[in-house]
Amino acid sequence: MNEMKDFTVKLAQEAGALLMEKFDQSIAVSYKGDINLVTEADKMSESLIIAAIRQNFPDSGILAEESPAIPGTRLRWIIDPLDGTTNYAHGYPVFCVSIALEKDGLVELGVIYDPTRRDTFTAVRGRGAYLNGKRLAVSTTFDLNRSLLATGFPYDIRESKENNINYFNGMAKEVQAIRRAGAAALDMAYVAAGRFDGFWELKLQPWDVAAARLMIEEAGGEITEISGSSWNMLSPNILASNGRIHQQMIAVLRRAAAR
Repeated sequence: MNEMKDFTVKLAQEAGALLMEKFDQSIAVSYKGDINLVTEADKMSESLIIAAIRQNFPDSGILAEESPAIPGTRLRWIIDPLDGTTNYAHGYPVFCVSIALEKDGLVELGVIYDPTRRDTFTAVRGRGAYLNGKRLAVSTTFDLNRSLLATGFPYDIRESKENNINYFNGMAKEVQAIRRAGAAALDMAYVAAGRFDGFWELKLQPWDVAAARLMIEEAGGEITEISGSSWNMLSPNILASNGRIHQQMIAVLRRAAAR
């Protein structure tokens, strides 16, 4: 697994270098929905990652945001080549590359690379989570009132009633502050690092959360559905925290849903 981790870290950093090379340049942008965009850089980063995986691990499956799924044997790579695309397209320097490796249906390795800060988050199942080689631990905040949280809003916010606004309004009155930075994988990595005390979001995809979920668990945090039920990669909504404020967050979200 150390060899796989080294390969994945190198690959994420190469993709991040490509993103930085294109950052602040005039890049082609297309739309998958009214506000859901994809850039030329997304596709270039994904192509780089997939090509390297196919060359080195040709029997692996691949699930990536911008490409058709590729079936495989026991291994599957789950890739977000540019998490925070809207930020990237606007020149806002909050984005990352996320790569997870799943074996027999269980994520064993996760890497998230933030090229603007040169932050490399890694996690290996059973071996902890790290940031630039330093072991991570979730925050020790016990009081929701003293918590700094993160969240985001789904791309169908204009059409769907399930748009997180009710949860945001309810939670905003109960916490110290909420940040909405626009890169879910990075938000969750920050929970693992103790920078955020908790995070919730609706309608995320496996490539948004696969690597970060492992990081939070390996750093001592907790992940469930926002209702408090057990979470898996196909769950529509996610709640992540340091574990200490988890039940408090669930209670607030339940009250918001009831209203």
